[in-house]
Amino acid sequence: MSSDKPIVIEVTRGAMIESRHVGAGAVMKIDGTVAASWGDIDSPVMARSAIKPLQAIPLVESGAAERFGLADMHLSLACASHNGEPRHVEAVRAWLTRVGLSEDDLECGAHAPGRLPVYEAFLRSGAELTAAFNNCSGKHTGFLTTAVHKGEPTRGYIRRDHPVQQRLLGIYEQLAQCDLSRAPVGTDGCGIPTVGVPLRHMALAMANMANPARLPEARATAIRRIRAAMNAEPFYMAGTGRFCTRINGTLAGVAQIKTGAEGVYCAMLPTLGLGVALKIWDGTARASEVAMAAILRHLGVLSDAQFDAAVTPPVLNVVGLKVGDIRPAASWLGAASR
Repeated sequence: MSSDKPIVIEVTRGAMIESRHVGAGAVMKIDGTVAASWGDIDSPVMARSAIKPLQAIPLVESGAAERFGLADMHLSLACASHNGEPRHVEAVRAWLTRVGLSEDDLECGAHAPGRLPVYEAFLRSGAELTAAFNNCSGKHTGFLTTAVHKGEPTRGYIRRDHPVQQRLLGIYEQLAQCDLSRAPVGTDGCGIPTVGVPLRHMALAMANMANPARLPEARATAIRRIRAAMNAEPFYMAGTGRFCTRINGTLAGVAQIKTGAEGVYCAMLPTLGLGVALKIWDGTARASEVAMAAILRHLGVLSDAQFDAAVTPPVLNVVGLKVGDIRPAASWLGAASR
């Protein structure tokens, strides 16, 4: 059942609604049926990092993961938007060494660790900031590993015309069942191409990953391994305290979720055979996390207690006093159901 009512996430301070975030969400089956929706699911959305699990498929499907003896940790990193914590950075560096490369081969650029205590420790250490700290460094290492395995140039692997990126576009097109030849094209934060796809088709791609029964066996096997790795090694998906890490660790075998920049979130729900995609139009991550938790609760894969534990922490003032909450508006979830 679908609804024109959008997703609404409200931020309260005291008894007053102080801010309101509006978005759209789609829950899809592999036959293209809309299981549930809220708001405009036909406008194109750039998935950003929310489809990293899809972008990890060639790493497994090509045989590269097997050739280089990659474990669940590596596959989780290939799907990650990580904090740049020491364990993330060390794992990326060791992986690059394993395939005969170095941080100099990463074309994602460098940025500071995303978690404040880690950033402060990094500043005190005086260490050099390198591309391994980039939250997308695991994904890029996966791209490079596949290129090495297939004997392709490693230089320029982020360009749209490089075989690495062409494979990814082909996979996205197949799983989303959407012609991408005329899709809006942009450049992601880490330098790779990103394309605009209607939200319903993004959710359809996730449905085909949740239930890969219609896909070739090699691709289906790769997807199942990636999903398992996301649940088995949730720390490497994001890091300490992160929503992706908490949900993927809590709902092993039931849900695999992934955040993306600018308020995008995706989920695979293999026990239900459903895919989920949502977009908060103002790009706010605090709202997309709460919206994803609310949809998971609505679909019965997250309990009320798990929802309360998972959502963004209460709004606090500088002395730690609770002054508000970030919660879904009461009306929108009841407007559309499976």
